[in-house]
Amino acid sequence: MKTKLIITLAIVLLIATACAGGPPSWTDQQVVDAFQVAGLEADNSRAMTKDDYGLAPYVCTGTRFFIPSLGEDNGGRIFACDDAKELESLETYYTELGKSSALFFSWVYKKDNILVQINGNLPEDQAKQYEAALDGLK
Repeated sequence: MKTKLIITLAIVLLIATACAGGPPSWTDQQVVDAFQVAGLEADNSRAMTKDDYGLAPYVCTGTRFFIPSLGEDNGGRIFACDDAKELESLETYYTELGKSSALFFSWVYKKDNILVQINGNLPEDQAKQYEAALDGLK
């Protein structure tokens, strides 16, 4: 009886360990840190409030950061999502918004559970540096 219990527990543990795999899970702060380590502007980061979401889906954990060279109150958002569908809804929202009008264009980058949205006024070569810093998360 004791042997069967031990074997059952071992099997359950093996299954649980195998299921725990998957893509890495990053935090908003790890992304901010990666931007700063890369020498990029990611100033005055703070947790987002519902007002920071505007018309975007109010999902995931959001962090607002600022890029002073773009002017006051300009920068980007970092979303850390536990749910892939919520991440996809944010990606779709920002991508489609930019397609609807150049006025609403923004840079949108995704890695694992993270979505980064940056003001579209940032020159493309600089935006690509944020993408590279995000891709470099380890």
